[in-house]
Amino acid sequence: MEPPMEQSGGEQEPGAVRLLDLPWEDVLLPHVLNWVPLRQLLRLQRVSRAFRALVQLHLAGLRRFDAAQVSRGPEPRPRPGDPAPAGVPPSPRLQAGPSGAGNPWRPRVGPQIPRAALARLLRDAEGLQELALAPCHEWLSDEDLVPVLARNPQLRSVALAGCGQLSRRALGALAEGCPRLQRLSLAHCDWVDGLALRGLADRCPALEELDLTACRQLKDEAIVYLAQRRGAGLRSLSLAVNANVGDTAVQELARNCPQLEHLDLTGCLRVGSDGVRTLAEYCPALRSLRVRHCHHVAEPSLSRLRKRGVDIDVEPPLHQALVLLQDMAGFAPFVNLQV
Repeated sequence: MEPPMEQSGGEQEPGAVRLLDLPWEDVLLPHVLNWVPLRQLLRLQRVSRAFRALVQLHLAGLRRFDAAQVSRGPEPRPRPGDPAPAGVPPSPRLQAGPSGAGNPWRPRVGPQIPRAALARLLRDAEGLQELALAPCHEWLSDEDLVPVLARNPQLRSVALAGCGQLSRRALGALAEGCPRLQRLSLAHCDWVDGLALRGLADRCPALEELDLTACRQLKDEAIVYLAQRRGAGLRSLSLAVNANVGDTAVQELARNCPQLEHLDLTGCLRVGSDGVRTLAEYCPALRSLRVRHCHHVAEPSLSRLRKRGVDIDVEPPLHQALVLLQDMAGFAPFVNLQV
């Protein structure tokens, strides 16, 4: 694509080359703009019409979009003695931001990206393979997401953690329109229910990684269906913080997911030793298991996995006792944790 002609607004030295004179598709897009953060690109397109055209061309060819790169950071903290901006009365109390620092003039701007900015950034994108929209969780709706999914059927990774304004319709559009989907995060999406998960399992044959943390509407029946339909390809699954998930689901996962490498059952209060024993028997590829706060999982069921080198987030009882002794005054010099 030839750069559009635009007056520079000043005389140019003979032989001098401006940035926009370089070939766009051969030089500027792959070797310059690919290294510029999205937030800076938004500022760059305000410089001139030519820069706006360049940035839009770059955005149309994006392969990966992470809204966290665009989200507005905190406003600069004023120095002592600086006057407050006009129309903003100084406050005697500091508004604490995410990092703990404060701004006496106004509250810090949160990590959200405005709806209009997202629509503008993704308006021409038709080649996305990775999409992360967690910073939009407060307002992202089906109407915002579904058109983006429709224009990007080759998506392989989608992160929608905490996007509670979505519904089953968005997940249906994702499953129907993105058959190459491999990684999906729906953590803390309370709207995900058994019917939504069944649709995902039926239409996403390439699914490998799935995060269902705190999707509390899901019960054993939905996880069993997922295991039977897509278990052969699953490598990573999180069912953490769901008291409805029990041994029935875990055992079915074990029998149908021979490639499973990572399983997070943190806080699944109904999971017990039977489910863990089945994992040890049927999941030879398992590399990590999270069972913290699973009070019905006993150490004998974990010992077989420990011997295989599986990373488990719960220490064996003997080690816990030795650490406790080591912390007690007077015992620390005499306790050898290598016993």
